Amino acid sequence: MSLSRLLPTLLIVPLLGGCLGTVADIVTLPVKVAKTGVNAVGSGVDAVTTSQSERDEKRGKRLREREERLGKLARERDKLRKKCDRDARSNACDDLYEIEREIDDLSSEPV
Repeated sequence: MSLSRLLPTLLIVPLLGGCLGTVADIVTLPVKVAKTGVNAVGSGVDAVTTSQSERDEKRGKRLREREERLGKLARERDKLRKKCDRDARSNACDDLYEIEREIDDLSSEPV
């Protein structure tokens, strides 16, 4: 092999260091994934989908929050009803009407 052919090759090798490192990372990736027991495709699918149990948990949380809100409104309604019964001219009667309307709206919403 002549020096004129070998010299350009020797000059290019240092410039390819980053490329060769990237190629090595790509080539060894399946081995690293297999070694850790991670399914790359399955993990990606799991990250963007919601399981039935997750949907059930979210629905349960929404139900609990709704029931908590209804409970607070019912207690407030009972207090306002007593105030309204004592003095029909007070603002409590107007507030009672608003609370009852909110309870009806909240009760009729789908969860």
